[in-house]
Amino acid sequence: MSSIIPVGIAGIGSYAPERVVPNAHFEEFLDTSDEWIVQRTGIKERRFVAAGENTSHMCLAAARKALEAAGVTGEELDMIIVGTVSPDQQLPAVANLVQVGLGATKAACFDVNAACTGFLTSLVTAESFIAAGRARRVLVLGAETLSRFIDFTDRGSCILFGDGAGAAVLMPHADCGQGEILRSTMGSDGEGYSVIEMPAGGSGRPASHETVEAREHFLKVHGRDVYRFAVAKIASLVREMLEGHTLDEVSVVVPHQVNRRIIDSAVEKLDIPPEKVVINIDRYGNTSAASVPLALDEALRDGRIEKDKLVIMAAFGAGLSWGGALVRW
Repeated sequence: MSSIIPVGIAGIGSYAPERVVPNAHFEEFLDTSDEWIVQRTGIKERRFVAAGENTSHMCLAAARKALEAAGVTGEELDMIIVGTVSPDQQLPAVANLVQVGLGATKAACFDVNAACTGFLTSLVTAESFIAAGRARRVLVLGAETLSRFIDFTDRGSCILFGDGAGAAVLMPHADCGQGEILRSTMGSDGEGYSVIEMPAGGSGRPASHETVEAREHFLKVHGRDVYRFAVAKIASLVREMLEGHTLDEVSVVVPHQVNRRIIDSAVEKLDIPPEKVVINIDRYGNTSAASVPLALDEALRDGRIEKDKLVIMAAFGAGLSWGGALVRW
């Protein structure tokens, strides 16, 4: 039996659209206010794509930064995995458009539909291929253009989401000497299938005049159910990743940026010093699969990740799904 190959994160990168959308934007057509949104979500602004810009464009921008940081060219990639629920079109995969844009002619390409867990699901998948010796250099992305799937008549959900992309290049740890993935996990609970959903557009409810008129092609979020699940899941994921280690060994915890109150509640349960928790939801909103890599890249650029210390990533999303990773940077 061949031995498992330790896997490292060789480089990361991210991209957020230029258009900043403050809470005041929603005051123009909804019964809401900046104060109401900040108090309930922690969000002050988010980014929306421009006309003509979409998920693949953001993926390419983030990917090029990650490849440069890793010292890898597109031609050297063996695989491209994109976590997204807002692809350019239903098929083919966004990963194939990224392949063309990067000239990654040797790469196998596919997308992962795990909603807000998309980046971590993609990362764990890439880790498995490299650890088994089936791939050597894998580009992993989490990217969403959720502004195109928001119901702007639903004041409870349309204020939550933003657009963005994050990327990471994975390779054997011996080749890059940083970002060693020490532990990772994935999980699902299909009983929560309808808690976060887009009801129409698939084979169950194909697009029709009725589904369009009923606004069933937009995101539907059952906030109270999400809140209970999210607080418990962040806490359990962090505990699982931290097993055998102490908080003193941790540089940062990077949670999915779902809601400031959810993150704060989970942090309080875990007794984590607030300065160790990366939070940027105030500026980007919930970017779903892009959330964790956006925050991770920001923390690295800001010098918050110390060499040889631990990074914990934790995410959860529709499905219900969840994922976590423990990395020694």
